[in-house]
Amino acid sequence: MSVLFIVLPLAIVIVGAAVWAFVWGVRHGQFDDLDTPATRVALEDDDYAAPHAPAPAERTRP
Repeated sequence: MSVLFIVLPLAIVIVGAAVWAFVWGVRHGQFDDLDTPATRVALEDDDYAAPHAPAPAERTRP
C-alpha cells in the first residue's frame, strides 16, 4: 500500500510531462502537415537531398 505514495505522484509527473510535450509540439507547428512527410518518401526528387560534403582532397587547409 505504501508503494502508492511513490507510484501515484510519479505517474502524475509523467502524464504532466507528456501533456506539456504535446502542447509544446502543437504550439510550435509540429503537427501542421502530417501528409507531406509520408508521401515525400515515394518521390524521386533531388530537392530534399543533403548537400555534398567535400572530399578530403577538396578541403582547404588553414
